[in-house]
Amino acid sequence: MRTEPDTGRRKALKLALGAAALAVDPGLFLIAAPAQSRPAGVAASDSQRWGLLIDVSRCAEGCTRCVQACSAEHGWRGGGPPGLDPQWIRVLSATDPETGRSVRAPLMCQHCARPPCADVCPTKATFRRADSVVLVDRHRCIGCRYCVMACPFGVRFFLGDNVSDRERRSPRGKGTAEGCTLCVHRIDEGRQPACVEACPGAMMFGDLNDPKSPIREVLAGQGARRLRGNLALGQGVQYRGL
Repeated sequence: MRTEPDTGRRKALKLALGAAALAVDPGLFLIAAPAQSRPAGVAASDSQRWGLLIDVSRCAEGCTRCVQACSAEHGWRGGGPPGLDPQWIRVLSATDPETGRSVRAPLMCQHCARPPCADVCPTKATFRRADSVVLVDRHRCIGCRYCVMACPFGVRFFLGDNVSDRERRSPRGKGTAEGCTLCVHRIDEGRQPACVEACPGAMMFGDLNDPKSPIREVLAGQGARRLRGNLALGQGVQYRGL
C-alpha cells in the first residue's frame, strides 16, 4: 500500500539542515561567540572592562588615519547623504567660544556601562557584553531606530541601503542599526582595535579594570574626562585635553 509522504516532517528536516548549514559559517553572524574571547577559549568576563583613552592634543590637523583604518576594517565606505551615512568613527572639530581654543577629537560609540541604546531596544538586539562592549545582533534588530534616537552622542546609525562590499569579519545588513564595535573580533583575538593600531600616539586601548594596565596608569596620573559626564553612563571612551 502506497502512502503519501509526511510533508510536515520533511519541511522541518529541511529547515533544520538549513540552520545547520548557516551555523557552520561564522561570517554570517554579527558577533563571535564569547567562547572565542582572548585568550582563546576564555569567555568574555565582567572582570575586564575594555576602554579607549584619546589624547586630543595629539590629534593632528587633517589626520584621518583612525577613520580610514575603521573603514578598511569594517567595510563602510562613506559618501552617503550628510547625517545619514554610517560612519562608525568621525573626527570632529570644536572651538571654545570664550577662549577661541580649537580641538579635534575622534567620536565613536562610547560603549557605556549603562547604554541608553540598549535600554530602549524592544527586541534586545542592542546589548552590552560582559566586558561592556556594546553590540548589535542584526538577527534580532527590527529596524525600529529607537537606539539611534536614544544615543546622546549621535553615534548609532541605521543602514538603509544594500551593502555589496561588506567585510566577512564585520557583517552588515540593510534595515538594521549599527555602530562602532570596538573591533570586538580583534579583542577576542588578543589584538587592539584598528583605530588604535593606526594611531597609537593619540589613542590607547586597554582594560580599565586592571590597575596595572598602561591605560589605568595614565588615567591615574594624568586624568581624563567623559563626554557628557553629567549623564553618568560610565562610558568606556575617555578623553584628555578637552
